[in-house]
Amino acid sequence: MDSKTGYVYLTKERLHELETELNELKVNGRKEVAEKIAEARSHGDLSENSEYDAAKNEQEHLEMRIRKYEEMLSRVKIISAHELPDDKIYILHNVKLLDLNSKEEFTYKLVSPEESDLDQDKISVTSPLGKLLLGKKLNDEIELNVPAGHLRYKILEIYK
Repeated sequence: MDSKTGYVYLTKERLHELETELNELKVNGRKEVAEKIAEARSHGDLSENSEYDAAKNEQEHLEMRIRKYEEMLSRVKIISAHELPDDKIYILHNVKLLDLNSKEEFTYKLVSPEESDLDQDKISVTSPLGKLLLGKKLNDEIELNVPAGHLRYKILEIYK
């Protein structure tokens, strides 16, 4: 989310994933919770019915998740890498880095916080490394202090 505009920047693909997940929560999630509540009610006295309490708690958490998704999706602004210039690193750019200490190469895609996923090498533009990379150009070197030590990278490639 951009704190200045209030927008949540997403790709079309991620927007579709979130809309699908929200629909799943609304349709199947609500149905499952309603069935659990009905089952717990059938056991009689609600004042000492832990199954009923657990189901109502689950319903409350489900509705909170639904509201969170709806609120976030109401502020979405779709972005596309093809709309961005190639002169330096922007969100949605892929960046190939050389670790100047270990000589290993890494490739990351800079994404919004809502799309970050380290397992897919997608780092948030709000992460320490993401913040350092934004605006940098080919062959620039960056340094980052982390709990594990001092990291140094050289930018080898920038692409969409």
